[in-house]
Amino acid sequence: MESFFGTLKCELFYINEFESVDMLKGAIRDYIHYYNVDRIKLGLGGLSPVEYRMHTATATAMA
Repeated sequence: MESFFGTLKCELFYINEFESVDMLKGAIRDYIHYYNVDRIKLGLGGLSPVEYRMHTATATAMA
């Protein structure tokens, strides 16, 4: 979790200015979606974390 929050601050918080707390909340929500659904990880075989979990769960269910 510490690593995630460090990444969130570097990639979102420090490089943007937010006019309200609601705008910050929306940006954090969008970032979490990107981080889990859209971001490709080479360590996960080029899949996003959600795709990797779905692939692993499917492979486990078929075994």
